[in-house]
Amino acid sequence: MENVLVGSASWTDPTLIRCGRFYPPQCKTAEQRLRFYAQQFPLVEVDSSYYAMPLPQTAQLWAERTPSDFTFNVKAFRLFTGHQALVTALDRDLQKALGPEAPRTLYYDKLPPELRDELWRRFIAALQPLRASGKLGAVHFQFAPWLLRDRASIAHVEHCVERMQGHLVAAEFRHATWFHGDHLEQTLDWERELGVVHTVVDSPQGFADCVPCVWDVTSPELAVVRLHGRNKETWNKKGLAASSSRFDYQYSADELAAMVPEIEHLATQARRVHVVFNTNNEDQGQLGARMLRQLLRVKAR
Repeated sequence: MENVLVGSASWTDPTLIRCGRFYPPQCKTAEQRLRFYAQQFPLVEVDSSYYAMPLPQTAQLWAERTPSDFTFNVKAFRLFTGHQALVTALDRDLQKALGPEAPRTLYYDKLPPELRDELWRRFIAALQPLRASGKLGAVHFQFAPWLLRDRASIAHVEHCVERMQGHLVAAEFRHATWFHGDHLEQTLDWERELGVVHTVVDSPQGFADCVPCVWDVTSPELAVVRLHGRNKETWNKKGLAASSSRFDYQYSADELAAMVPEIEHLATQARRVHVVFNTNNEDQGQLGARMLRQLLRVKAR
């Protein structure tokens, strides 16, 4: 299935590096690790861009260190997706522009309009090296779980899509109201109107900040599947040191095999399918990605 790309969210998680099972001992630098990762998988999701604004020069290095057909999906900066951010997440000149009286925690709707404009400008500029090299896949907006399906949230999503005009935007919602009852088809139809890529989410069920696994396509260009694992014990556990603890889950071959027909169907509806393992504790994501790629190869024979 040549139009299905499988990879993991991040290639630099500290637990992945420390476990010593994925990278060979000689891979000790950022360049060596990315080059090795790109030999194993055709796709990766950049998650560092969620925590801090990426830099164009960093993206240029990513483009230079990967094969011509490699693809990066890039997560949107957290302030754009309704999450709060510490003022230290901004570049120092922007921190200085806010002044000494700036709050320690920032929210998008509280920022001065000119600062919001500058953040969007810098984010899009950081994507340009990947876009110019043909290696930029989707820009992934993982919206905050407190964005319910209401007028304000719908308006904010539409604002983000407008700001990202010319880019392929994937939307991931994290509150069940987006897919309750009649809202399911309404949300999918609205995504189609916006030209937004619907994200199929596999995660634990039974929580308000979880959505059902809706296997559907809203863009002819791309379908995105993100696998968060099914660990109910850690999903909303307080005090976890890192996201790798929350997504501590190893998919079994049977669980992944059950997804293969659904992924195959997506591949008939969209030009490309991206499957991203967000189980980023140690090498769980890479093991799952390898297992799924093998299952897809066997099915395609």
